Amino acid sequence: MSEKKNGFDKGLIRDLANILNDTDLTEIEIEQDDLRIRVSRTIQAPQYIQAPVPALQHYAAPAAAPAANVPAAALEPAKDRSKAVTAPMVGTVYLSPAPGARSFIEVGATVKEGQTLLIIEAMKTMNQIPAPRSGKVTEIIVNDAQPVEYGEPLVVIE
Repeated sequence: MSEKKNGFDKGLIRDLANILNDTDLTEIEIEQDDLRIRVSRTIQAPQYIQAPVPALQHYAAPAAAPAANVPAAALEPAKDRSKAVTAPMVGTVYLSPAPGARSFIEVGATVKEGQTLLIIEAMKTMNQIPAPRSGKVTEIIVNDAQPVEYGEPLVVIE
């Protein structure tokens, strides 16, 4: 039989504690006649520690010639991207329908409204991104298999 001390049934309390563990609940309460028992536990959230960030080092680039490892896009003046088609979702961009296949679009090509510009893979689903308007592709901003964020510019159509 259950152990009772001061009117409490320790076996019942152990059973309630086991129910908490088995069901991943944080609290359980029962009431019977004039007896009310509540058993609760706190769950520790995982603690994340941020790795130290190394100090930035500044290097002076030669004034006469640009550095060889600087991308050409960084050396060009800023382009007008007000007519850019932006990513409607987070995912990975693919410029062609299959690896090794011809790209959907190229710079200088004319596209029609609704024509597929590229594919964004999100949650194992391939989503075709259509042209929102007809026009000429003046810039492809992203690279094949590049991850993109929501709202990030992908292609400029003028």
